[in-house]
Amino acid sequence: MDNQKASFVPVTQPYLPPLAEFTPYLEQIWSNKWVTNDGPFHHQLEKALCEHLGVEHISLFSNGTIALITALQALEISGEVITTPFSFVATTHALHWNGIKPVFVDIDPVSMNLDPARIEAAITPQTKAILPVHVYGNPCEVEAIERIAAKHGLRVVYDAAHAFGVQRDGQSILRAGDMSVLSFHGTKIFHTFEGGAIVCRDAETKQRIDRLKNFGIVDELTVGAAGLNGKMNEVQAAFGMLQLKHVDYALAARARIDSRYREALGGVRGLKLHEIASNNTRNHAYFPIRVTPEFPISRDALFEQFRARHIAVRRYFYPLISEFVPYRDLPSASRENLPVASEVSSEVLCLPMYTMLEAVEQERIIEIILSCAAEAKAA
Repeated sequence: MDNQKASFVPVTQPYLPPLAEFTPYLEQIWSNKWVTNDGPFHHQLEKALCEHLGVEHISLFSNGTIALITALQALEISGEVITTPFSFVATTHALHWNGIKPVFVDIDPVSMNLDPARIEAAITPQTKAILPVHVYGNPCEVEAIERIAAKHGLRVVYDAAHAFGVQRDGQSILRAGDMSVLSFHGTKIFHTFEGGAIVCRDAETKQRIDRLKNFGIVDELTVGAAGLNGKMNEVQAAFGMLQLKHVDYALAARARIDSRYREALGGVRGLKLHEIASNNTRNHAYFPIRVTPEFPISRDALFEQFRARHIAVRRYFYPLISEFVPYRDLPSASRENLPVASEVSSEVLCLPMYTMLEAVEQERIIEIILSCAAEAKAA
């Protein structure tokens, strides 16, 4: 294998349109002298996102974690919430900051999402909600989850951080559940540097969310709830308006990258590529592979091969949330309770996937995997 040093390739990278395109937006903000607190761009972006995503009500936030914390507050969730251990830690942190006990349930080995078949066994009299994650932008089995929720009188809040623009049976996946929460972090397909949003069902709920993200303020003289400060500022919102103009380009570029990976790696023994059901759209937010025991070297050994060549692949999600200090002592956090999640976490590797990934860089990535397979076999 070629050990020659090469330029660093990140696992992800924000797409940034030409700076000249953003200048008029900044000039407008300076002219308005309105930099935060429900400014003109804030309202424009909410309207534009509703139209683009096919939803009726959306509330913008400074980041996705604050949005998720607020969604749980808006629904007055308490007690226990069933969730997945296979996600970014912010999913469970949002429960912790609301004084809610997370109850981890195992995942499906194919979708890597919360397994509906395992949810009911985890329900107790203290269970108030289900918090699934559309992992890598792959929709959960929303019909099955919501049948269970309806049967037991539970709320459903979807962590849709990866699921911008994703549809299921021709409808936005963000319409599922009581609420869906998006992340607009710089690593996402659509981003506002930092940012996030809550999608909800009705105007009354949106009003409650909007108040909660602004300290609970009702009017000049009234604070109706112990809210926090989660507002999106005008610079973020303006950048979002610009990003929306480029999101189709970003999606098309990611689709090409995804297609090339699948063409080159689909037949490699010991690798499992992430698949989604035919009734779901794919937004190519990530490109995870599973390095199974049939591959000639381990996932961690392959990880080190990439790092030695200055390519930042990521073991995402490893470790499981249930293995982190704040949560590992929970009864539901035991590996015996989470055999599939534990196995997937030990095998998963996310390859670089971002809009401006160059073809020559992608070929380097593919060649490393193919060379590892071939050399290990030869040895």
